[in-house]
Amino acid sequence: MAVWKPEGWTSHDVVAKVRRILKMKRIGHAGTLDPMVTGVLPLCLGRATRVVEYVQERPKSYEAVLQLGIATDTEDLTGTVIEQQASVHVTDDEVRETLNRFIGEIEQVPPMYSAVKVDGKRLYELAREGKTVERKSRTVTIHGIELIDTKLDLEHPQIRFSVICSKGTYIRTLCVDIGKALGVPAAMAQLTRTMSGGITKESCLTLEQIEELQLSGELDKHLIAADDAITHLMSATVPVSIGKLVLQGQKVSLTYGTSDDTKFEDEQLIRLYNSDRNFLGIFKIDLKAAVFKPVKVFSA
Repeated sequence: MAVWKPEGWTSHDVVAKVRRILKMKRIGHAGTLDPMVTGVLPLCLGRATRVVEYVQERPKSYEAVLQLGIATDTEDLTGTVIEQQASVHVTDDEVRETLNRFIGEIEQVPPMYSAVKVDGKRLYELAREGKTVERKSRTVTIHGIELIDTKLDLEHPQIRFSVICSKGTYIRTLCVDIGKALGVPAAMAQLTRTMSGGITKESCLTLEQIEELQLSGELDKHLIAADDAITHLMSATVPVSIGKLVLQGQKVSLTYGTSDDTKFEDEQLIRLYNSDRNFLGIFKIDLKAAVFKPVKVFSA
């Protein structure tokens, strides 16, 4: 299931609400969104929670508004202003050139107001205590970035852009770093997640729609199958008779498997199906032993 998260709600709030609606305890989300952020929030229900980590690994896309001339302690406009520049002058060409410089692998320092742990404590907990600690930079990937529009005649100019990025990318920090590259303080003014795990707005339900569909008994028609959320993993098929062994958690010979790909790669994760196209689970290729090794088995 995918929810269109409303502004002002934490991801945990959304999960708690859906738990009450569905009367289901086992629900997890695939990627936290800050309260001010709206957009695609995939939820994994029941046994589908076992694929959360694989959904989270997929790229995400966002539409962001960056505001120049203001810096805050949270890197977005919900925080306390720590720097302000009265007059900012940049051109469209400068903005486009600067955005393009961020495509590819970049280094980011996680913001203090984030869930990253340092010495066993969340950074945001330390930040709320008024502490600032050294954070290690980490490599993230910006697959693509595109300027949508600019409002450069404002006292604090705004830049709207879309970005496709890897797991672990902080768009708040990206906005701050873009500002630094332009030579001015900056903060994120608005953010919408437009895609997560291959899921877009068109596949999302609002909390109100989920409640209505649950009451009418039609919610199942709008659910996304667990294996459809991990289509970035290659698939392979085994005969139905072999599938029964697979469901018992047994390793099975690669000779029983067929795939559209020419060959398997060692340590590769795959989606395994039986010849009736029933999803059996996630398996790892072991070329040395020439077997499919069970990682996450789904019952029939």
